Amino acid sequence: MNEITQPHDRLFKAIMSHPETAGAFLRESLPPEVAQLLVPEPPQPVEGSFVEERLRPYFSDRLFQTRTISGKPLFLYTLLEHKSYEDKKAGWQICRGLYAFMEQKTREDEHWQKLPAILALLLYHGEQEWRTPNEFMALVDADEVLRPWLLNFRFPVLDLGPIPDEQLSRHARLRAGLMALKYGTRDPQTQMDALENITAALVDAPELLLSVLLYLLTTFPNLDEQHVRQVVRRINPQEEAEMMSQFAQEILAKAKPEWVQMVRQEGEQKGEQKGRQEEGASMLTRQLQRRFGNVPVWASEKIAQAELSSLEEWSLRILDAPTLESVLADLS
Repeated sequence: MNEITQPHDRLFKAIMSHPETAGAFLRESLPPEVAQLLVPEPPQPVEGSFVEERLRPYFSDRLFQTRTISGKPLFLYTLLEHKSYEDKKAGWQICRGLYAFMEQKTREDEHWQKLPAILALLLYHGEQEWRTPNEFMALVDADEVLRPWLLNFRFPVLDLGPIPDEQLSRHARLRAGLMALKYGTRDPQTQMDALENITAALVDAPELLLSVLLYLLTTFPNLDEQHVRQVVRRINPQEEAEMMSQFAQEILAKAKPEWVQMVRQEGEQKGEQKGRQEEGASMLTRQLQRRFGNVPVWASEKIAQAELSSLEEWSLRILDAPTLESVLADLS
């Protein structure tokens, strides 16, 4: 799956890559009686996806593991629907995801006695309001007397559309990310009207600036170079040149050659290849410090000796990679 052509998936994973942010999302989205049952420690992400490759343009998923206050394991399966309208069959995709997870767990432990509990949550950011019942049984054509005997489960639905921007979350990083997702499927005029609110949210979550702007560049068709500069200057002006250079790579995939040429010309005026490598190394080091803390000597040496292409690839990996070592892994 190409990360550029799947911007919703990319931003969703960037938001949920921080356990504290994922914990805030789950606690605010789950029913109160469920949220109160969770231990206070942040949930841990479980690697992998349970969405078929052909459906990933329409859905993303993220699985988290936590415990209840009684000590029992609990898994939380979050499905993000990418469509601009509600999919009345989303419950079927959730069912397939839950089944795929259970199948994996039973293969891992052939001598299992009980299956772990797993709850599902649907995150919807389409333009139309979600109206489909939030239970699997809504998809089943059965007589009423049969219903107690048939497979069924309920899943909370978080529909971002009706929620006022300032009420999307009490958590700054989560609020900024959800706000961007909320407008990623709206009409161009509504998107541009929301740009100021998104920028204001990023003031309180500057670490999400790169991820959100990359998302806006691929979902806001009317966003131009000047808009991007204004956002960067307000949030992180000292990194404007480095960020604009990185955004140019993304826009190449978006077929805006006039935008790319503008950035390229400005970059060429700043110096030769060595200067660009030094700038890339400096930017990458700051990003790593922000994400992982102090950068060890071995990592600094590797960055200083790297080609510009490696620096650019590592900068993109920061969005999703769980460790510093995985960010700086050699390119295949």
